[in-house]
Amino acid sequence: MRLVTTETRRYLLQAVLAVGGLLWLVAPVTAFEIVAFSPDGKTLASAGLNKTIKLWEVATGKEKATLKGHESDIVCSVAWSPDGKTLASGGNTIKLWEVATGKEKATLKGHQRGNAFIGGVTSVAWSPDGKTLASAGDDKTIKLWDAATGKEQATLKGHESDIISVAWSPDGKTLASAGSKTIKLWDAATGKEQATLKGHESAINSVAWSPDGKTLASADGKTIKFWDAATGKERNE
Repeated sequence: MRLVTTETRRYLLQAVLAVGGLLWLVAPVTAFEIVAFSPDGKTLASAGLNKTIKLWEVATGKEKATLKGHESDIVCSVAWSPDGKTLASGGNTIKLWEVATGKEKATLKGHQRGNAFIGGVTSVAWSPDGKTLASAGDDKTIKLWDAATGKEQATLKGHESDIISVAWSPDGKTLASAGSKTIKLWDAATGKEQATLKGHESAINSVAWSPDGKTLASADGKTIKFWDAATGKERNE
């Protein structure tokens, strides 16, 4: 996936590798900041600086729906439920959307807005079984939500700065979060902190698990690091 901006900066060309060829979606440069494929790969969700989420048909590049409801200027994160029926988005609040109809199912409130530009919720991620939604905020907390009821289950505290990224291990037992230059691993069942991983010299932008759950990757603006999930130690090259 590549982002290409014209010299006039008027348009953003979002390239998506689709079955059978290369597809280009064209939209105003302020429209998109994040994209996420549906589990079946047929739909792409995009969101960003205009308070809306758009759903695109990957095969044709046509817009399928526009989801409106966020009040903050930026939607920071979108995530598909494992069954592809629900889309979660994070901005000033968390919203759950029914993908088939484009209707808002629920609004989850709990994070405090700590940044005038960022809406409060910086990252959302579904547990592998789809029963729990994790959210991270610029209020330095992680919250776990019951996806069926929308009720808050737990609040995880320990970061000393805004949390930018949160990700579940493939088995759903561990949650990784990144704030500033620090990564924390949490026991998803108890909410207890398992480990703190340090080594980045710049603010971390994202964390992601390997498919087997043995390695955690983290990235800042300059470096990518790999961590042994069992020991919390940085893997050597």
